[in-house]
Amino acid sequence: QVQLVESGGGLVQAGGSLRLSCAASGRTFSSSRMAWFRQAPGKEREFVAAINWSGASTYYADSVRGRFTISRDNKKSTVYLQMNSLKPEDTALYYCAADAKSNTVVVNMRSYDYWGQGTQVTVSA
Repeated sequence: QVQLVESGGGLVQAGGSLRLSCAASGRTFSSSRMAWFRQAPGKEREFVAAINWSGASTYYADSVRGRFTISRDNKKSTVYLQMNSLKPEDTALYYCAADAKSNTVVVNMRSYDYWGQGTQVTVSA
């Protein structure tokens, strides 16, 4: 079992930055692949970024590549999402997800067994 708690969301102007954190509890965090997804009002949940257990492998959605960076600190059982050059279209509820079945980073949300409650990010124009 892995419990996930996101934090760091808020209101920011376009062009600004935020860093999201996802604190995990449970014995399998260091062997879990992790990901961030987001869901805007009226839209389906979409993949944002993923990272394998060691942090050596990452993958990003085209819409955020070059602006967002996913990282993890296994000693702190925390995964981060540094978001720079934010745009109004980045406004969404951001979710952290975890899965220990495989080390391959994947974009399919059905591959992740554990989810946090989400943290709201709002970017004003």
